[in-house]
Amino acid sequence: MKNGQVDGFTRWIDDNYGSPEALAKVLDLALGMLFYLEEDTFDRKEVQKVVAALRGIAVRLRK
Repeated sequence: MKNGQVDGFTRWIDDNYGSPEALAKVLDLALGMLFYLEEDTFDRKEVQKVVAALRGIAVRLRK
């Protein structure tokens, strides 16, 4: 990533999650979900939050 892209990625993290640590918590939840995802294991909103975080990272990394 170029310096401007890094700044944009950092801004995106701050705008959407408040801090890198908050995003890290969402990603940790994602890892747990991948191992234990079964019907009625996680709240639908939790899964959607994790998917949004992963999608946002993927979009930012492609820029």
